[in-house]
Amino acid sequence: MAAGKQQSFLDVTSEIGKLQAVLLHKPGKELEKLTPKHLTELLFDDIPWLKKMRKEHDEFADTLRQMGTTIYYVDDLLKQVLENDEVKKLFIQEVLHGDQIISPELNQALFSYLAEKTPEEVAEIAVAGLYKKDLPDEKKPRTLADYVYRDRPQYINAIPNLYFMRDPAAVIGNGISINSMRTEARKREPMIIRYLYDYHPLFKKECSPMWYNCSMPHSIEGGDILVLSKEVIAIGSGERTSPYAIELIAKKLFADEHPLKEILVVHIPEIREFMHLDTVLTMIDRDKFTIYPGIRDKVHVYKLSRQGKDNFKVSAENNLIKSLKKSLKLPALDLIQTGGEDDVTAAREQWNDGTNTLAIAPGVVMTYSRNEVSNEALRKHGIDVVEIEGSELVRGRGGPRCMSMPLVREKL
Repeated sequence: MAAGKQQSFLDVTSEIGKLQAVLLHKPGKELEKLTPKHLTELLFDDIPWLKKMRKEHDEFADTLRQMGTTIYYVDDLLKQVLENDEVKKLFIQEVLHGDQIISPELNQALFSYLAEKTPEEVAEIAVAGLYKKDLPDEKKPRTLADYVYRDRPQYINAIPNLYFMRDPAAVIGNGISINSMRTEARKREPMIIRYLYDYHPLFKKECSPMWYNCSMPHSIEGGDILVLSKEVIAIGSGERTSPYAIELIAKKLFADEHPLKEILVVHIPEIREFMHLDTVLTMIDRDKFTIYPGIRDKVHVYKLSRQGKDNFKVSAENNLIKSLKKSLKLPALDLIQTGGEDDVTAAREQWNDGTNTLAIAPGVVMTYSRNEVSNEALRKHGIDVVEIEGSELVRGRGGPRCMSMPLVREKL
């Protein structure tokens, strides 16, 4: 590095290097907005018990701290960014635009109401939403939409999926992909990350390239991005990530001085059961992966190989395992099956995110304690398993990897 040149804080060149810094969001009031009527729309299968959920998340964060990981909370960083009045105004305008508050009278009323709030209050509303009943009657303009949509209780929708911090952004090397989310319910999440990237000094925007921008029309989500090494990443193409987005991020990565040589594209069935690649495959050691056996004959693999600057060649691969071995230059791989050898147990524990492990260091992973068979299988293969309680956290359909956005990992 040249003398005087600033160095990026962000640094992730593997899935398994010791986890040094991570971004989290502790579930909060936004989960209180879940009702049976809107569960599917908000991507939940059940209504979690928030008090227990927060306790479980605290255990998750405390365990990471005990393992030497620095925790950053997205809410705290957002509050700090919104201390700047001009940034706060821009942020409020973008939140209102994203929720399609197009009536000039209502937009102005909401903007005036929010502009008077503290940075902490604005940050909370951006996550937990704003109910119509919270706006004083004297500030409510009577618009046609108010009458037609009188059964809709909120002006600003809550974003209850934010505790799955893995998805709205992903650090790759010294840069970040600020993702374009597939579903409307999660569109505001990457917008929040973009404000952190643009205005918070932690992210050091000037020396941390943006690999993908959430304004792009093609969806890509962090649960589909696995940083296997500094030269190889895997990206799942399925329900949440478009092949068009993969091509765009590949061009940006290959055009940079990033050492990336290959992207393995793993096409998985486009169904909720396999919503992201990390729900069926995660890396847990230099030569070990955990895999849901029910996926092995359902995937197709393609390789994007770097061809000079900002170009690549696409080739079809015959086999996921052979491709991983070749790309990672390994003589063999140890594939540890979720649920052990039993198909019924595998399906049950995959649904409860038994495959969604978070590597804290090479051969050290965090899992939910409820996935007993999968955890025992990991231990039999020499993996150190750190268990956390997750009976309420799992109701949102995500595990320890889903809940964490690594910012810094120790280089291997």
